Amino acid sequence: MDQLTWWRGAVIYQIYPRSMLDTNGDGVGDLQGIINKLDYIASLNVDAIWISPFFTSPMKDFGYDISDYRDVDPMFGSMQDFDDLIAKAHSLNIKVIIDQVLSHTSDQHQWFIESREDRANAKQDWYVWADPNEDGTPPNNWLAIFGGCAWEWEPRRQQYYLHNFLTSQPDLNFHNEDVRNAVLDNVQFWLDKGVDGFRLDAITFCFHDDLLRDNPAKPKDKRQGRGFSEDNPYAYQYHYFNNTRPETVSFIEDLRALINRYPGAVTLGEVSSEDSLATMAEYTQGNERLHMAYSFELLTDDFSAEYIRETVEALEGRIGDGWPCWAIGNHDVQRVASRWGKGQVTPEMIKMLNAMLCSLRGSVCSYQGEELGLTEAKIEYGQLQDPFGIAFWPMFKGRDGCRTPMPWSEKSLNAGFSEAKPWLPVATAHYALSVESQEQDEQSILNSYRHFLGWRKKHPTLINGDIEFIVTAEPILSFIRSDEGISYLICFNLDAQQQTLTLPEMGIDEVLIDHGLVNGTVSNGLLTLPPYGCFYAQLTSI
Repeated sequence: MDQLTWWRGAVIYQIYPRSMLDTNGDGVGDLQGIINKLDYIASLNVDAIWISPFFTSPMKDFGYDISDYRDVDPMFGSMQDFDDLIAKAHSLNIKVIIDQVLSHTSDQHQWFIESREDRANAKQDWYVWADPNEDGTPPNNWLAIFGGCAWEWEPRRQQYYLHNFLTSQPDLNFHNEDVRNAVLDNVQFWLDKGVDGFRLDAITFCFHDDLLRDNPAKPKDKRQGRGFSEDNPYAYQYHYFNNTRPETVSFIEDLRALINRYPGAVTLGEVSSEDSLATMAEYTQGNERLHMAYSFELLTDDFSAEYIRETVEALEGRIGDGWPCWAIGNHDVQRVASRWGKGQVTPEMIKMLNAMLCSLRGSVCSYQGEELGLTEAKIEYGQLQDPFGIAFWPMFKGRDGCRTPMPWSEKSLNAGFSEAKPWLPVATAHYALSVESQEQDEQSILNSYRHFLGWRKKHPTLINGDIEFIVTAEPILSFIRSDEGISYLICFNLDAQQQTLTLPEMGIDEVLIDHGLVNGTVSNGLLTLPPYGCFYAQLTSI
């Protein structure tokens, strides 16, 4: 592994710490739980872990509302636990990426506590404050993602403050140089602790339009934004003025300059904008911005060969020397087994999806439990923890269903996650999918995942190669990966029915078989793909 470019084509395993493993009996996962499972994670053949927030927080948004950027919340353990985690991960050749939530803080952060007191304190301009209109209404029409107006009244200052998320998550004023410097200082703190990089949450939200112009209305037929259906009024606007402002690029370049002082450290930006593919390309352009970025383009309900092909091709046509990262699941969306499986998911489908994701050009974020094929858990209203789900119930049930505890043992209390009542219930269907159960089955989704990632490491073309799609009829996705004179033809059957494909006019030198997958076969120029079958072949010519 090249220590400077290790991230190019890396598989990054996302850990949601609340749900990995509880070692202190409070029903919530912790850093010691992650340490306990690092050997398991290493056995998956991933390259890095991304740990969702574990910083001091009132947990209104489960750690994405930070009140102290430089300490570990006691719920998760201590700073010594984190030091031990880094040491063990590095001993296993696993890189450690942590979340950084730069655009906003908790309302319990000392910066905000001071800023809200009056208009004359040292941090009076560290957040986005605005006077009311003459009639007392908020300064403009901006909406919050979690519902309602993006402005909250503060009686001490007789002003509104901006919050793009919860009211308890006030937005920082990145137009203030002192704020930008303080944020970079917090990033440097963790670099000095030895982390290998950062996943940058909501990076497109750092800057706001300083003229506070209204966002224009979005026509009804355009309201299917990525992650925001027309059930959410947030989808009613084009978010030109409270998102993806041009000043963000300059800050990203300052951030990259800091990161470059720590060779091998990387940045992964979460992009959510009106044209996320264009923003991914812009934010990764050249060698002075983000190392890589991902968006919600493959985190939607859209599932077809055409959609995947057109999405990846669209980014490839724009990104130039930038680098993508792809994900089909994370802590914010319904589990891919349910979202794309639509109630008819099979182990073969999950094996194919994991292989497909890891065969695209780019790096990969793989969410904990995807190696087991976990489905979305059904959470009753009275069990909900997610404020997003509580606000939009019953049309949108929130994000709790993808955040339930990892099942480690089918026959243990709470699937081996905790001896106490878990913060979210273990899904009944997940017990049979436990790690312990799948370890014993050579053909399991888990062992397929391991086999494939181990096999992928032996084929650098899958990690570094260019990608060129072959237009095929549904439900077959087909492309060629090429690097240094070696080319692979790769095909996937996205359907539960067997499919056949006449192979293009190209010589097949060798059919590559990964024994963890359902593999296609070739006969008389025809490729037969079983239900959810996969095919990899090295070509002699193109």
